[in-house]
Amino acid sequence: MVDRSEWHERRAPPTALVSTVRAIDGVAETSGHIFCWLAVPLVLALTWEVLARYAFHAPTIWAYDVTYMLYGSMFMLGAAYTLYRGGHIRTDIFYQSWSVRTRGRVDAFLYLCLFFPGMALFFWMGLQEAIQAWDIREVSDASPWRPPLYPFKTVIPVSAFLLILQGVSEFLKSAYAAIEGRPL
Repeated sequence: MVDRSEWHERRAPPTALVSTVRAIDGVAETSGHIFCWLAVPLVLALTWEVLARYAFHAPTIWAYDVTYMLYGSMFMLGAAYTLYRGGHIRTDIFYQSWSVRTRGRVDAFLYLCLFFPGMALFFWMGLQEAIQAWDIREVSDASPWRPPLYPFKTVIPVSAFLLILQGVSEFLKSAYAAIEGRPL
């Protein structure tokens, strides 16, 4: 509980910090709301496949490719939004009993030592795969339809970039909590 005398002594967070965090969080929120619409063509494709297969005894050759590409894209592109909303897995058995300052310190440390290096590698490797797929106009071997894979492979570096961007926001929030002892 914060003492009233302490409350007046606390400074407001720096305006630039708040503006930066809000702008980055806005990107994650907007992209999450946009990418959730991938569920509509996913459901339509699955519904059409089920109808075609069981009602008309005429399965499609494209449904498998479309569904895994749409689901994979929705899953990957929604990761930054999930990070923004705090939806990723965390072991709360210890975390929930820690102070805001301790949580901030642990989170900031883990973002610097694990998250950013992992995401940088994920971005770099995904970018190399996407560039190569675009260079050779890679197509799928999973079905006779053989759809292009290069747009799907582009999702990987885009997702990594969005995660890194949201990670910057989360790191700033964590660092602020570690220093000030209160959330941003």
